[in-house]
Amino acid sequence: MTRSFLTLIALTAASLTGSNPTAAQQIPGGEQAGSVQIIVGPALESVAEKSAIIRWKSTTPAGPAEHFGVVHYGTDPKDLSQTAKSPIRLNMAHPNTIFRVRVDGLKRGTTYYYTVDSTRPDGTSDGVKGTVNQFTTRQVAQSK
Repeated sequence: MTRSFLTLIALTAASLTGSNPTAAQQIPGGEQAGSVQIIVGPALESVAEKSAIIRWKSTTPAGPAEHFGVVHYGTDPKDLSQTAKSPIRLNMAHPNTIFRVRVDGLKRGTTYYYTVDSTRPDGTSDGVKGTVNQFTTRQVAQSK
């Protein structure tokens, strides 16, 4: 087929569907806000006496490339009012994104509960829906 014939087909299809064939096409990833899905995790990547790293993989959120991985945590599973966040620059050409967030300032030998989210720079949530998980920080061995 010739290029002009293919263009005619595209223009005809566009007029029938009301679409614009010259409009920019959405690249892979870029889920609409509220439709971001966790694919793997969240999981505890590492834990120390006063810190932990939480990691998860989700579909790539839509919106600006600048985003934050956010961990909501606390010592009561019904009160996850503390937050830790880590900046990330999304690669919109990839359908999935791995988030890693370091949580600092924790108490030794304490059980923490957490859930995760991702947000735009203005704090708007991407609508990630995850379960509440838990981890326990390490206890320091007492020297004699």
